[in-house]
Amino acid sequence: QLQVVQSGGGLVQAGGSLRLSCKGIGFILDYYGVGWFRQSPGREREGVGCISRGDGSAYYVDSVKGRFTVSRDNDKNTVYLQMDNLKPEDSAVYYCVAENPKTFKTTEPPMCTMVIGGDKSPYWHWGQGSQVTVSP
Repeated sequence: QLQVVQSGGGLVQAGGSLRLSCKGIGFILDYYGVGWFRQSPGREREGVGCISRGDGSAYYVDSVKGRFTVSRDNDKNTVYLQMDNLKPEDSAVYYCVAENPKTFKTTEPPMCTMVIGGDKSPYWHWGQGSQVTVSP
């Protein structure tokens, strides 16, 4: 059974920090890319960051670059989204999503290319979401 389980989130003041966790259950996360999306009311779900399989390069959209960091802890089979200098506009439900090996030999672009471009794959495995609220 393959599951993606999130933890973290909560309420923080503007300028503060928060860390979200994305844990793989039933598979080894290190073998796959992991992306982060967020969605707030009335807005389309947008990709914010991603860490690729292979060389583990990380990518970010311009709105969070320099403030957010995606990293891996392979001993814990977990990917983190570290969010620093948070702003009220960062408030959203954040979703972790793991790559599916079924896409490796398809015509889909690399996962992180899709995430940063706001695209999604029907084969990816999604976490349940984590609420992040940043107060002024």
